[in-house]
Amino acid sequence: MKLRPLVPILGFFLLTACTDSRTPGAAESRRADPQEVARGAVLYQKNCATCHGANAEGTPEWYKAGADGRFPPPPLDGSGHAWHHPREALKKTIREGTAGLGGNMPAWRGKLSDRDIEAVILWFQSLWPAELYRNWSLMDDQARRAPT
Repeated sequence: MKLRPLVPILGFFLLTACTDSRTPGAAESRRADPQEVARGAVLYQKNCATCHGANAEGTPEWYKAGADGRFPPPPLDGSGHAWHHPREALKKTIREGTAGLGGNMPAWRGKLSDRDIEAVILWFQSLWPAELYRNWSLMDDQARRAPT
């Protein structure tokens, strides 16, 4: 059995072991504009929910490649791997899709503006447990400060 697909799941449980609840209203505590989070929810439902699930829960067994060798849409609700990608990587994935990486996600460039993409990210991050978001935020800060 390959352990690589299980690493994100194990990491999630380790990072969230100290908290047992999601934080209602987390978007406000994260200083996100509640109107942008709400707009992101609408954009997500219209453009992303068909594949990633209405509640960003992803596809069951998203960590197992299908018969075509491609992985199904992962959850974006904090139980998948989106939380260990910096904001710029999340934005790039949404803009460019995953075809170049062997995935099935279409590119949303030209369909969603940069502001729309930011709003979608704000929405699904509002689903993340507070501790998970704090850890992501630290990693994102480090990524932004790293020399390019």
